Amino acid sequence: MAFPLTRLRRLRRTGALRGLVRETQLDAGDFVLPLFVTHGSDVRAPIDAMPGVARLSIDHAVAEAGEAAALGIPAVMLFGIPDHKDEEGSGAWDDEGVVQLAIRAIKDAHPDLLVIPDLCLCEYTSHGHCGVVRSDGYVDNDASLELLARTAVSQARAGADVIAPSDMMDGRVGALRAALDEAGFAEIPILAYSAKFASAYYGPFREAADSTPAFGDRRSYQLDPANGDEAMREVAADVEEGADMLMVKPALPYLDVIRRVKETHNLPLVAYNVSGEYAMVKAAAAAGYIDERATVLETLTAFRRAGADVVITYHAKDAARWLQEST
Repeated sequence: MAFPLTRLRRLRRTGALRGLVRETQLDAGDFVLPLFVTHGSDVRAPIDAMPGVARLSIDHAVAEAGEAAALGIPAVMLFGIPDHKDEEGSGAWDDEGVVQLAIRAIKDAHPDLLVIPDLCLCEYTSHGHCGVVRSDGYVDNDASLELLARTAVSQARAGADVIAPSDMMDGRVGALRAALDEAGFAEIPILAYSAKFASAYYGPFREAADSTPAFGDRRSYQLDPANGDEAMREVAADVEEGADMLMVKPALPYLDVIRRVKETHNLPLVAYNVSGEYAMVKAAAAAGYIDERATVLETLTAFRRAGADVVITYHAKDAARWLQEST
């Protein structure tokens, strides 16, 4: 490495040289676009904290999914906003629920597009927690597994391509795998939200999905942001229970966890570029502090460089267009 025999700048001299030796590639095929789906027709309700994102009725969700597919984005992830909530979150496993109806409509219109419904109870429960709440206010892990399993089977019946549990209950991957297999859906893969942290970056999402807990918080079941080793134990448990894909959520503050998971487990790895990360970029860009396009593409590249194979991002459509323009 003695100077001047080694000059690392030689391969940075032109765009063509930089492209030739680029280590990490970013492509629209790496993205999943999240959609918030609600009842009604011709509904497009903007989400104030997430500029450019809206709650969509199923007709608009179908159109949005079509736009994503046309841009080369291979998958959408669905979050439902039901018209009724109760203590158990029964709308989550209703075969005529908003997500189930959206799955069918999108698959009918775009059969080659992958549809991945988020599997959780928080959007459907009157208390906003991700499982059954006991009389003492604690979320009952094992009682919640039965309801999550019902939801997984209902989503599979509707035509879901992948089941993605985000609840962080212990043992839920094994419970869902058993329920899906028993119901005849052994071929449906499970994308486990394996390292999901109790993060401040979820704030805008809770407005979008109307899922803020009515009391307390989710720290008794989501991961402590300080704990990387515990995250690895969570991931290992999901692998042992039969997860087909793994996820780290959020992405940007947890690049170290993404790298550790990828180096330890030989499974496809997903990074969730969450609502707070999206909102910060949008706010800074609107204020003129940053270049939105350059910042988004750099951030998405960082997730891939850290080890993510797939990125769930609200920037997906914009990023896909920008990548097309640069080719």
